[in-house]
Amino acid sequence: MPKSWSNKRERQYEHIKRSAKGRGRSARVAKRIAAATVNKTRRQKGETKGSSRLRSRTGGSSRSRRRTARKGGRASARSRR
Repeated sequence: MPKSWSNKRERQYEHIKRSAKGRGRSARVAKRIAAATVNKTRRQKGETKGSSRLRSRTGGSSRSRRRTARKGGRASARSRR
C-alpha cells in the first residue's frame, strides 16, 4: 500500500481483497486485483499525477455515445423492411 493512498483507498483495497479471497482467489491474486482496482479508481477520479490526460481521452460527449447506442436498433429496423 503506497503512502500516496488515502485512508479511503486503503479501506477500498482491503474490502476488494477480502471480497476476492471470499470468491476463492489466492491471496496473491486478490492483492493484485485490489491494487489494480484502487489504482484505476484513483486515475479516474483524478487523484494521480498526469491523470487529466487519461481522463479526457476516456471522456467524450454524451451525444456521440447516444448516437452509437441507437445505431444498432436503427440498422436492424431498416433491414426488416
